[in-house]
Amino acid sequence: MNEQETMLNLNKLGFDDWFAAQIAESPAGANSITRVSAVDRGAVLIHNGVAELPAELAGRFRFSTAAAADLPCVGDWACVQYHNGGTTAVIHGILPRRTFLRRKTAGRDVDLQMIAANIDTAFIVQSCHYDFNLHRLDRYLVTVNDGGIEPVLVLTKTDLVAPEELGKTVAAIRQAGITAEILPLSNTTHAGMDGFRRFLVPGRTYCLLGSSGVGKTTLINRLLGREAFATRATSHTGEGTHVTSRRQLIVLEQGALLVDTPGMRELGMLAAGAALDDSFGEIRGLSRACRFADCRHAGEPGCAVRAAIERGELAADRYESYARLKKEAAHHEMSLVEKRRKDKAFGKFLKTAKEQVRKK
Repeated sequence: MNEQETMLNLNKLGFDDWFAAQIAESPAGANSITRVSAVDRGAVLIHNGVAELPAELAGRFRFSTAAAADLPCVGDWACVQYHNGGTTAVIHGILPRRTFLRRKTAGRDVDLQMIAANIDTAFIVQSCHYDFNLHRLDRYLVTVNDGGIEPVLVLTKTDLVAPEELGKTVAAIRQAGITAEILPLSNTTHAGMDGFRRFLVPGRTYCLLGSSGVGKTTLINRLLGREAFATRATSHTGEGTHVTSRRQLIVLEQGALLVDTPGMRELGMLAAGAALDDSFGEIRGLSRACRFADCRHAGEPGCAVRAAIERGELAADRYESYARLKKEAAHHEMSLVEKRRKDKAFGKFLKTAKEQVRKK
């Protein structure tokens, strides 16, 4: 392929002027740009706009990367060198990320885990049957805002609830101060699917976020027009279960790109920062009227947030969700700083020990 054909193929995968400007950051040894389309237990697939092929990390890149979050994830633009007649590739680095999805690693370990990168819009999927949960929705919105991604709410399984119940769910979202666009649909009756398809723009990258069983995989199968991905049998609650564990980039026939993310049992807040305040904009606005700039809204005199709760202008449940997420994010952030401090100290210890061995 000539350079013009190569760029055309990359543009179909979402490559634009912003990423082109980052090519100056390409590491030595790389001579091509591709997109990471799947990562599964260390195995990496890349897409060059024509085909997918396996890739491995260059040794220097792997061992010089200080944090796992800086290694390639789905959606990254990888700087590669082809081998074996273009059938395999070695990744020498990745371009800077424009947007990202990340969370605290599952379990007790406190570290950042990348979910996906360079996403334009995140579809936050909840079933309006059994799965709908405003607190979980708040958590997803903070995660999406943290990475600079546009959120859209997708309410699935509308065929399992009466129109009045669906209306109450939408009203509850709006009453919580959430202004993101809402797309109700049914994978069974196909109601709302045309509106969802019209939302997809060629060359833009989307992702599906949500718990297992809310209909993400079925939605992908509907968009593809075939049963490309399997789900387990539906349970008595009306929820199916996703059997895929890896994250992958899917190129839809109409040209949009979709990242499928398996349902996550944990979505820990970490390094949320301003994203938390952005997700609770009404609380941030009220805070500006507090008597004290460092008001913790915990009984201080002149607290505008507490006053709004007492007047019924701010739901106590909404504030409790904000306070819970803020406390969690602060705790995990302190733990992460402490972990990195210990890692740095241990690295210095190893370096000193090696130097002493050499001197002997």
